[in-house]
Amino acid sequence: MPLEPMSIALLALLGLLGGFMAGLLGIGGGMILVPFTSAILAAQGVGAELALKMAIATSMATIVFTSISSVRAHHRRGAVRWDLVRRLAPGIVAGAALASLGAFALIKGPALGVVFAVFVFFSGTQMLLNKKPAATRQLPGTAGLAGMGGVIGFLSGLVGAGGGFVSVPFMTWCNVPIHQAVATSAALGFPIALANTAGYVAGGQSVGGLPAWSLGYVWLPALAAIASCSVLMAPLGARAAHALPVGKLKRVFGLVLYALGAYMLHKTLG
Repeated sequence: MPLEPMSIALLALLGLLGGFMAGLLGIGGGMILVPFTSAILAAQGVGAELALKMAIATSMATIVFTSISSVRAHHRRGAVRWDLVRRLAPGIVAGAALASLGAFALIKGPALGVVFAVFVFFSGTQMLLNKKPAATRQLPGTAGLAGMGGVIGFLSGLVGAGGGFVSVPFMTWCNVPIHQAVATSAALGFPIALANTAGYVAGGQSVGGLPAWSLGYVWLPALAAIASCSVLMAPLGARAAHALPVGKLKRVFGLVLYALGAYMLHKTLG
């Protein structure tokens, strides 16, 4: 079934919104894209469980493009902690491969939806509480950061997000300023997305019931519509992030995550 113009317009709008949120909060846009993309796939006649998995995979694939646009804007402002990116990236790639090539195919769609919502609520709570970390708290060493990278990559692979819903609260908890945490999370989105997308493509090759123009679990029409629009808005989101004061940025982050977690939990349990 070909995509209707309304569906194409909605995907483009999601790309604009997702790109802006990726630049603003470093969350990759997946928290916004997954619920709505799964609904569009369901309208195309794709089963609910497969639709959710394809939405997650397609959302992750768009982050490959969005993250590049977003991180360039943050880098120009000197906010990206490249030392953290280098130390977190190996664990991220390993965790992402484990999730996208193994756990993702085994976990049922409704369970994925609940996992998605729980971690979004957790991250939102961390931001809204705005508890000040102990002044002496520091980031862990190289081994600890590699392990944390594995956790970020694995959870991102399960829910189709860029990792910001874990990495931003983690970095702020370790006394990394919120603007640096958002910018660094945007940079981490690229290895997360690349590793997970490769796993989704490989892991979905033998899956039945995929719609036309699918590459493994990745739905190419949605990828094209979303990515082409998201790259335009990511720099604007990054600019807005650096204009907002710290407290307000944390509140925006937390409220957005709460709203998206509630929506996804409602859709999953419903």
